[in-house]
Amino acid sequence: MAHTSLMAELGQLVSEARNPDTMQIDLMSSEQIVAAMNAEDARVAGAVKAELPHVARAVDRIVEAFRAGGRLIYIGAGTSGRLGVLDASECPPTFGVPGEMVVGLIAGGDRALRHPVEGAEDDPSEGRKDLERIETTAQDVVVGIAVSGRTPYVIGALEHARTVGATTVALSCNPDSTIAKMADIAISPLVGPEALTGSTRLKSGTAQKLVLNMLTTASMIRIGKSYENLMVDLSVSNEKLMARATRILVDVTGCSAEEARTYLAQSRNNVKLALLMALTGLSAAKGEAVLAHNGGLLRRAVTESLSAQRA
Repeated sequence: MAHTSLMAELGQLVSEARNPDTMQIDLMSSEQIVAAMNAEDARVAGAVKAELPHVARAVDRIVEAFRAGGRLIYIGAGTSGRLGVLDASECPPTFGVPGEMVVGLIAGGDRALRHPVEGAEDDPSEGRKDLERIETTAQDVVVGIAVSGRTPYVIGALEHARTVGATTVALSCNPDSTIAKMADIAISPLVGPEALTGSTRLKSGTAQKLVLNMLTTASMIRIGKSYENLMVDLSVSNEKLMARATRILVDVTGCSAEEARTYLAQSRNNVKLALLMALTGLSAAKGEAVLAHNGGLLRRAVTESLSAQRA
């Protein structure tokens, strides 16, 4: 009976429907297959665009959480979980934030990143336990990611998040899904049936990745991790990133590469601080104080420093 009920439930999901435009995909040439897939992918950006007001609401809540010392927590199973872990893992090197500021949790744990873990997504209590393990609180934002919108692991996680008072966000690709109904904010890009029926790592996964990119990137920009459209809180941890940091200083200030490296050395490779020093003539110690006073927002710090100098 359980299998029959699940079959009926899946049959109602847009993400599990058969795509009429790819019914003959097994007879197509390689070029025809990739052309058909590309045509389906072209629908994704429009589906995400329709959800931008909800994405922006989620960003606002994430910014509030970050400013209050809270975290952004992604939780999902399978492809959805892997995408959340990926986005979380890219935040420390990209934005110079602590690893615990954006957390990615996947059903079945780290092993599930590379190997299928049987039944990991079917137990709602595991979602609850994973959030309990990292001591989720009311200061956090929990984003449950599930294409179907009915994954038990994610449902259990969101139920627990609501219990502790955390902000809840649902990211699914089906209308009026279970998690969408239970979350504070629902983001539901409707990309339609996949080119290969039920293979939601395709359009649905792409839509999820686009949304996750927006959630972290927009939130980081809002809390001052960029200057203009440059990443100024990147972690200078290898030669490529040192070259990028040097180029940022040269582009923004017009200084030479040698001067840029000097500023970076004086700021202990803190790109934002090095920029403030180069733009205003402040010392490293004074620059740190001005940045702290302006909440890490470089534009405000530069404006304040230059105004004070002119006064």
